[in-house]
Parts: sequence; C-alpha cells; structure tokens
Amino acid sequence: MNYLRAVGEYFLMLKGVFVKFTKSSVMRELILKEINDLIIDSLGIVAFISFFVGGVVSIQTALNMDNPLIPESLIGFAARQSIILEFAPTFMSIIMAGKVGSYITSSIGTMRVTEQIDALEVMGINSLNYLIFPKIIAMLFYPFVITISMFLGILGGYAAGVYGGFTSGDAFISGLQDSFIPFQLVYAYIKTFVFALLLATIPSYQGYYMKGGALEVGKASTTSFVWTSVVIIIANYILTQLLLS
Repeated sequence: MNYLRAVGEYFLMLKGVFVKFTKSSVMRELILKEINDLIIDSLGIVAFISFFVGGVVSIQTALNMDNPLIPESLIGFAARQSIILEFAPTFMSIIMAGKVGSYITSSIGTMRVTEQIDALEVMGINSLNYLIFPKIIAMLFYPFVITISMFLGILGGYAAGVYGGFTSGDAFISGLQDSFIPFQLVYAYIKTFVFALLLATIPSYQGYYMKGGALEVGKASTTSFVWTSVVIIIANYILTQLLLS
C-alpha cells in the first residue's frame, strides 16, 4: 500500500513540475547551474571508469579465447557489444545513480529540512518547478555523457588489447565493424534518455518528500540510490524486451 501511495505521489510531483513555471531569466540560470553540477562535474569519473572497464573487457575476452580457431577480431566485437549495449547506458547509469542521484536528493532534502522549500511556497513560487524542472532539462544532456563513455570504453579496450599484446590494431578495428547493426546505437540512446529522466526524477522525489532532520537526509540519499538503481534495472529489462525481441 505504501508503494502505491509513493507511486501516486511521484506522478503528482511530475504533474506539479510542469505547471506555474518560474520566470525564464531565473530558470535559465538554474538550468546552467544544474548542467554544470550534474553533467560537467560527472565527466571525470565517467571517463576514468569507462576507459579502464573497456580495457578489462578486452583482457578478459582475450584470456578466455582458448581455441586457436577463434579470430582475434572477437576481442573488438566483444568490447563493442558489451560497452554500447549494456555497460555505457545501463551500468554507467547505475553508477550515476550514486553520484548524481545522491547529490539531487541531498540538495533538495537539505532545503526541505531547513524550510527553504516552505519559504519558496510562501513567496508564491512553484517549488516543484523551481527545483526539479532544471534538473530534468540538465539531464537531457546525459546522452552526451554516455557517448563519451562509449568512446572511451572502446578506446580503453583498444589500448588494452593492442598494447597488451592480445590482438593487432587491424583485428580489433575489424571486430568493431563486424556485424554492426546501427539500431543497436538507437536502442542504447533510447535507454539512455529514459534513464536520464529516472535519474532526475526519482532522487528529486526522495528529497522533496523526505521528513525529519539531517540524519534523514543521509537515509533519503541511500534510499534514492537503491530505488533509482532498481527502477533502472527493471526499465532496462522492459526496454530490451520491447526493442530487441
């Protein structure tokens, strides 16, 4: 019953975000700040993780190729499929649920605890639009982050495979090109867009409706990470069934 109430509150929150808009000059500044906090500040950790995970994928693929009849190009093929289809859009989003999601929940939750949200309402400002709409718009740039993750993941796979002596550069690139289906990129970006909306809204819900003090802000951030990750995994399963079956 509590879950149903939470889902109802979530959709009521979304409805409230898109009414009584804050004036454009203020909203523009809020959006630019959220782009910096949520997107730009995430590029470092995304680049680091993507590069080395791509390398690990190549090394593990190479070490499990026991049959000499298996072509070396399989390393590039495995790296491409793993990174584009699952690692970059899905597992990077789960990592971002920890970084971005916790930041969103804690920032809004702190405003709730310090009664800043109540003050916004007293001034006649739609707090849902003021706080959450800029985060949703900022997260529309999230596919840019995932594009960088894909590129650096494949680059890391190339570096580990070629400079580690597991394959040649030509064989790796041949594997990247082998049996490539352009719709796989479309599938990855559709998932990315859906996950971006989840990353913006679920943590916002957890922060906006939290109750208590400073301790509860930390608990809300943990709950936000857990539920965002769970919903992303479920959404990943549903989208995979709908788009690739």
